[in-house]
Amino acid sequence: MSNLTTFKGANLPAVADLSKALKSGLADVAQVGTVIIKMDKTGHWVFGSDQTEVQEGSEWAVNPFSFVHGYIAWGTSTVAGEKMVSVTQPLPELEPAPESAKKGWEMQVGIEIKCLNGDDKDMTARFATTSVGGKRAVQTLGAQISDQIDKDPSKPVAIVSLEVEHYSHKSYGKVYTPVFKVVRFESMDVESATAEPTLELKDAPMVEEVVAPAAPVRRRRAAV
Repeated sequence: MSNLTTFKGANLPAVADLSKALKSGLADVAQVGTVIIKMDKTGHWVFGSDQTEVQEGSEWAVNPFSFVHGYIAWGTSTVAGEKMVSVTQPLPELEPAPESAKKGWEMQVGIEIKCLNGDDKDMTARFATTSVGGKRAVQTLGAQISDQIDKDPSKPVAIVSLEVEHYSHKSYGKVYTPVFKVVRFESMDVESATAEPTLELKDAPMVEEVVAPAAPVRRRRAAV
């Protein structure tokens, strides 16, 4: 694939500094992405308010500068507060959690991805998670991108498929966890990159947070 202009934006850190940032952890940044993408409790990747299922066979480009870390405080199916920063920055300082928060502040990490094929081609999405499995998936992806940059900094963009794993939990039963399976790496024009880095991994609930009551999943045909 040539001329992969997946991201937009400026004021990005040098690619040479990205490997170190991804290894040390990811950093108060505005939310990135145009839609929210997540893995639901049934093990399906879904996005948007109508919980549309990601197309089978779709490929997604990971913005290597979009890794973020920080904190989120959940109310009743709503976000009471959120502080996210690029992974090149230290974690944001916290004041007391909003009164509406049910659990106080929780560690959260996130990335921005863009679909390259199928019905959702060119759609940009934000993945953010507080779960152990989700954070592990982002951390693993960050390490892979870091290793790639060390080998060939001219191709820092990971092209991934969105996969799933599961394990058995004695309290929750089968728990599904997200996997970003790297298919290949591509180059990125600095002029066409987006967002800032951010992310760090700490303990969090084993089960993914639900932003709103689960809506029926809209099934999709395979991407062509």
